This record gives sequence, structure tokens and C-alpha cells, in this order.
Amino acid sequence: MEFICFIIDNLEPAGNIGGYVAISIFGFAISSFYIKQKYQKVTTEIGPKWVHPVVGSLFGSIPGCGATIVVASLYKNQNISFGGLFAAFISTLGEGSFVLLGVSDEAKTVLGNLEVYAIITVFGFLAGTISGYLVDVLKWRTTTIITESTDNVKNWRPFFLEKFIFCSIVIISIFLAPGSIMAFWNAEIKLIEELTKYAMMLFTILSLLYYFLSTFIYKRHNCHCDHDNLKSVISHAILDISMVISYVFIGLVLSNYVIDVIIGVEKFELWMQSSAIFIVVPIAALVGLTPGCGGMIIVATAYLNNIDYFPLAALIAAAIATSGDGIFPLIAQNKKDGLLVSLIGFVVALVVGYIALIMQVSITN
Repeated sequence: MEFICFIIDNLEPAGNIGGYVAISIFGFAISSFYIKQKYQKVTTEIGPKWVHPVVGSLFGSIPGCGATIVVASLYKNQNISFGGLFAAFISTLGEGSFVLLGVSDEAKTVLGNLEVYAIITVFGFLAGTISGYLVDVLKWRTTTIITESTDNVKNWRPFFLEKFIFCSIVIISIFLAPGSIMAFWNAEIKLIEELTKYAMMLFTILSLLYYFLSTFIYKRHNCHCDHDNLKSVISHAILDISMVISYVFIGLVLSNYVIDVIIGVEKFELWMQSSAIFIVVPIAALVGLTPGCGGMIIVATAYLNNIDYFPLAALIAAAIATSGDGIFPLIAQNKKDGLLVSLIGFVVALVVGYIALIMQVSITN
């Protein structure tokens, strides 16, 4: 019963973050759709080669994984350099950006999260640009010719249960939106406070079900979407929302269980403060390195959950190491390039993470 209560206690904060995640993902997905409709020429070469690392970092700085998927497509068509591609993967936060753009009870304010998001984005942009230029100058890339196309689109036809959960997620997202927006001014809707709490819990449960059904039952990959169709874009956004909330919930359960039950809060705080150099930063980078956005989301959740003593440097290291969902089309095109991006990215993540840790300790002292 205690374990069940522990699980239930983590449903609400995951749904709370999910409210902001939904606003962010819907906003970026729909705006990106209409921008693409207006400017169809996305696959042409962008400027001279010497600006590609800067362009790649700018693409990577856009919240979510869509930009890295576009850059992977540009690279496949030889419209951007390997340095530009590498810069995009270094600077991206993937879907973890939507977690940081949200809020948690521990973070207290949305503005606090936005400040963290801005710091990580600046670190990522600078690291991406510098390492992108180094990669192009030193010509670090594989020589394998890209022949495989990843443009085939898989439209999906949801079953009744999936349709029901899909519609429920949309309705709850709309219901939570006003409260999430008001939180930017530290306000809340007192009249529906209790109802909002249960809506957040239901939001998390439905997201877990939807992500499980989509990923393991119907095997619909997150990157396959007809971006020229608004209905498909919205369905893709719902899949992104459910994926982010699922990983947030998993991250909350794991981190809270380890901290509160296995280790203990006081002991964990001492361990974090004494072991950041040898354990926290490398582990955060390794978790962020895992393909897709799950690792970065878990690290971002752990940071928000323990904001007082989880080093910002560890979050920066994970952000640098993560490649988001853009790594999947890149691996499909060229496995060697995908591996090279991941390995060099991990080294850059450690270097930047330790620089950030030194800066953080110096500022604190």
C-alpha cells in the first residue's frame, strides 16, 4: 500500500509539468506547420559552408526534436556540412527542453526554469558552434556514402481505445492550459484547484497508456509523421506529449525512490556535493547519451526534483550529450556518422560539463 501511495504521489507532479509541456509542444508543432506551409523551400543549402556550424547550432537551439530531424535531412541531401550537423546535435535539448520550459513544485516559479533553460541553451549554442567548426576544420567524419532514404511516411489509423485516449489527452490539455498560463504570474484558479489536481493525475495515466500503446503495441515510431498534414502533425504532437510525460513520471519515481527510500535525503545531498566531479556529471552525460529524448528528460526531471543540490553542470552535460530523436534518421542514413556524432558529443559533454561545474563552484564560493 505504501508503494502504491508513493506511485500515486508522483502522478500529480508529472501531470503538472505535462500541462506546460502540452502548451509548448502544441504551440511549436502548429506554428512550425504553418511556417513550413508558407516557406516550402527547406531542403536547399543554407548559406556558404563556413556558416553551417552557426546555422546548425541555431537549429539545435529550437525546442524539441523537429529541428534536428530537418538538419539530418539537409545533411542527407548534402545541403549542410558535417560540422553543421554535429553542431545541431550538440546544441539540442530534444524534448527535454519542454520539461525545462515547464515548472515543478520544487522549482517554485516558471521564471526560475526559464533562467535555467536560457543558461543551458547558451552553453549548448557556444559548444555546438565551436565544436562544429573544429569538426569541419579537422574533417572528422566518416567516408561512407549515404544511399538509404528515410523520407517514406507512415500514416497511422488509430484503434478505438487509442482514439479515446487521444481525445482525452487533447481535452485535458485544453483544461489545464489556463492554469498553466496563469502560473507565469504566480497565480492559480482556486475554484477548480481540486479538480485540476485529479486532471493532472489522469493526464499522467492516459499519457502512459497512450505512449505504451503507440510504442509497444502498434509500434508507431516517433519520427514518422506527414508534416504536410495538420492532423498528422497534431497526432505527432500528442505522441510527443505522452512520451515526455511518461519519461517525466518514470524519472520522478526513480529519483524519488532512490533519494527518499534507498539512500535518504540528507545522505544523498552529501553524496551529491562530494561526488559531482567523479560521478554526477559523467553519469548525467551517459544518461543523456542514450538515443532519443528519454535520457535528457529523466536528467531534467531529476534536476527539477532536487533543484537545491543537483548541479546545473550535470544538466548541461546531459543536454550536450543528448541528440534527441534526430539521431534515428541519421543512424538510418549512416550508422557510422551516427556513432561518431554520439561519441564526440559525449567527449564534448564531459569537457563542457566540467567547465560549467568549475564556473558554478567559483560563483558559489
